[in-house]
Amino acid sequence: MGEARPQQPILRQGYLPYDIVLNILARLPVKSVIRFRCISKSYNSSITNPNFISTHLKNIKDSHDNDNENDNGFVIHMPSDNIGFQRPVCTVALDRTFDRISELGIPFDFHYIYTQIVGSCNGLLCFANSANVVYLWNPSIRMFKRLPDTCLGQLKGVTLGFSYHPENNDYKVVRISCLSLFTHEIEVYTLSSDSWRSVGTTSLTATNVMFYDKNHPLPIPLVNGALHWVSNAVEGEENHWSRMIMAFDVNSERFRELALPDGSVDENTFQRFLALFKGKLALLAWEHREQPGTQYSIWMMKEYGVIESWNKLFVVPFERVAHCIAFTEYGSLLVCYINDQAEVQGFKFVLVDTETLHEKKDPDIQHYSSVATFMESLVLFDGANVVSY
Repeated sequence: MGEARPQQPILRQGYLPYDIVLNILARLPVKSVIRFRCISKSYNSSITNPNFISTHLKNIKDSHDNDNENDNGFVIHMPSDNIGFQRPVCTVALDRTFDRISELGIPFDFHYIYTQIVGSCNGLLCFANSANVVYLWNPSIRMFKRLPDTCLGQLKGVTLGFSYHPENNDYKVVRISCLSLFTHEIEVYTLSSDSWRSVGTTSLTATNVMFYDKNHPLPIPLVNGALHWVSNAVEGEENHWSRMIMAFDVNSERFRELALPDGSVDENTFQRFLALFKGKLALLAWEHREQPGTQYSIWMMKEYGVIESWNKLFVVPFERVAHCIAFTEYGSLLVCYINDQAEVQGFKFVLVDTETLHEKKDPDIQHYSSVATFMESLVLFDGANVVSY
């Protein structure tokens, strides 16, 4: 027998048909939709149905794509150091300006100093702490869940990625445990099954890869259905070290190698970050300058998987040491000026438009933070073992 459809309420003459009402609801903001859950069991059942949640999400994305004149991009950020073991507060802000919109108290306890936003997909946020505890949280609907403990025997040198799997309309967390220089264990959590699976090292294209670079503090970017890490590899009989990108395909759960752009690997580069920029894979290289200070060179892979399509877009110079905190999809670069004598705490934050090089001096951030893109959605409404608050 097929799945029973929610019983439709009996409507009086002159009222809109139930399917038309649902079509209207699927185009409303999240807060407006949630209010209809209280009307009847039928409305509650329909709104928490996976098909309605997917339709609502698609409508939100289509609305944002069609409204290019407005700033529809949002970010969410929180202090990385949870000083005093207090619950950290997340701040929702505009992507281009980091102007504060609202603050959200995280509803679960970490009790560890270091916390991070692993990633964000369709309004669902993934958090982790230094004790390898992982949470999924949708603040728009006030729901969260703690993920089960690892299926691996031991976790060491962990790096995490969070992804959406469109083929199955599912969400995955990828955890790589680096037990030693070239010894890795890899597991994947799937939201639909609410469990971890070991995918072993057979998913790697080579066994001589070292996932030394955690992309910190930027989340591991999800581009073209794959999560991307900057990595090291040993090649040839002379054990030559080389840098590359390891891309984990969310569908096949296997890695592939991608080359870094020419000119991005030399002795003048401090660090490399991968990011999502206008739907494309981007590389940020933190480099020395000929003049005093540092600079960020930003490349974009215009055609995914085609190494020749890497294109250097911007060079953003700084007269002081500027450490990258975030690079948003709209091209805002958030940096921290370290040891700035003008500031009491010894550092300050600056937001830079990479196209115009315009600086916004006060992006309303006071602490070294973990940052991710954000949007409202109903994702997790239909989840199992979910806590509502």
